[in-house]
Amino acid sequence: MQEPAKRTGRNETEDERADRMWGELMQEVRVAQMGVQILFGFLLTVVFTPKYDDLGDTEKTIYLVTVVVGAAATGALIGPVSLHRMVSGRRIKPRAVEWASRLTFIGLVLLLITMASSLLLILRVATHDGYVPWIVTGIVLWYLVCWFGLGWWIRRRYTSRD
Repeated sequence: MQEPAKRTGRNETEDERADRMWGELMQEVRVAQMGVQILFGFLLTVVFTPKYDDLGDTEKTIYLVTVVVGAAATGALIGPVSLHRMVSGRRIKPRAVEWASRLTFIGLVLLLITMASSLLLILRVATHDGYVPWIVTGIVLWYLVCWFGLGWWIRRRYTSRD
């Protein structure tokens, strides 16, 4: 009995692959965009609350850093949409996919920083206990595992080396 031929991947042209990868990337970006935009919108309102004036200098600094990094994350995660509009029809979609993917990765890193600093700020305001940095560190490690570590591990473990 003859063994079935080993599957070596999709049979698609470079343009077909770029189209597929673009569609997948846009689905991924939609998820991250929604999260960063909701968080950023919330952060923008904090400065207008009465509680803001009661914050100490450290908390105000954390807040300002969080807002700036959140703005940068928003820009990076919306960037692929603008990039696509700028290069659409130029027959350079494979390059656009590469650059959009890079922007998305940068956006995810900035989103991680935004979420970590938001958590730090909230926990510092809610409680002044010494365990706050430990909680934030634990959550950041969890984000790293979920967002990057698992994908890296699966990629290394299951990518064929033949």
